[in-house]
Amino acid sequence: MQTSTVSRKKAWVRVVLLAVAAFVFNTTEFAPVGLLSDIADSFAMKTADVGIMLTIYAWVVALMSLPLMLATRNVERRLLLALLFILFVASHLLSTFAWSFASLVVSRIGIALSHAVFWSITASLAIRVAPAGKKTQALSMLATGTALAMVLGVPIGRIVGQALGWRTTFGMIGLSALVLMLMLLKLLPKLPSEHTGSLSSVPMLFRRPALVSLYVLVTLVVTAHYTAYSYIEPFMESVADQGANFTTLLLLVFGSAGILGSIIFSTLGNKFPSALLISAIALVVLCMGLLFFAATHPGAIMTLCVIWGMAMMMIGLAMQVRVLSLAPDATDVAMSLFSGIYNIGIGAGALIGNQVSIHLAMADVGNIGAMLGLVGLLWCVWIFRRYPQLRTNG
Repeated sequence: MQTSTVSRKKAWVRVVLLAVAAFVFNTTEFAPVGLLSDIADSFAMKTADVGIMLTIYAWVVALMSLPLMLATRNVERRLLLALLFILFVASHLLSTFAWSFASLVVSRIGIALSHAVFWSITASLAIRVAPAGKKTQALSMLATGTALAMVLGVPIGRIVGQALGWRTTFGMIGLSALVLMLMLLKLLPKLPSEHTGSLSSVPMLFRRPALVSLYVLVTLVVTAHYTAYSYIEPFMESVADQGANFTTLLLLVFGSAGILGSIIFSTLGNKFPSALLISAIALVVLCMGLLFFAATHPGAIMTLCVIWGMAMMMIGLAMQVRVLSLAPDATDVAMSLFSGIYNIGIGAGALIGNQVSIHLAMADVGNIGAMLGLVGLLWCVWIFRRYPQLRTNG
């Protein structure tokens, strides 16, 4: 009995460590959003020009997720994790001591390459190391760690960056990853590669119209969100005329609201799966549409960010759960495609936000994001009617 208890505890520790690793890997992608102005100042560049770094990172992940996953599909998973962490830590070391913007971009490409493979394999690993009968809870924990990074990565990175400099933010992420690597290597058993899928799985998955429709939805909603969110820091300083401390607080509130979104999803996700996702997308569209009008009213902008952060967490969790339920026979390939497509959205949103801020005005990023989000909302309603299997979480 004691042995069983210890084994069960150890299994949960492994799942928790993977969830924390997912948080760290995803945090580094979003942390620069809150540091764009600081990075721009240190290299004497315009903030909008520095923002292209977000697009480069996202599109490296998008382009390389599937090829790298297929290239490493026969590598024992514990060894593969170690190699990914080594590249991740080394690249953060380069970020910390980057002597030019070009060297910073090179370091970010290295991080993106490790990110691309890590994101593709973690869902199946969490299932394999979870206690018996607890696979769903393990996936939920992993998804929450991933989604929390999307909303907490920015405020955490900004708080550290404001206090100690943006380089310290990258240094601390790298140090956290080093500690996690040592813990995972100690606690994880050898994990031979299995059920990864192959190149032949790709056309098979794309012959599933419900899954393809979901991927399109991911692209539309994520692009819309990051059109506005990628430039929230310069927006608050130049359009809303708010100080750095208020912007930091706003990002922290946005991130913390994601925890509320996670609770709502775990409570209501199975009871109202379709209504919850449609409502969350509608709320994100509404928040972006009201962004400019609320900008000069601290209470209003704070309220918007609570709703926005909560809704984005629910969207992220709902989409991940649906992808896994629609492709149980090729989880690594399906999640690799999801990661790549999600990052296409991030990169496209950051690029559109960049072009809006240059050719229109920084004040317009919310309105453009809302228009794109409205297209996503209409698409979501249509595919839910067309494909009944998308109305549930699997």
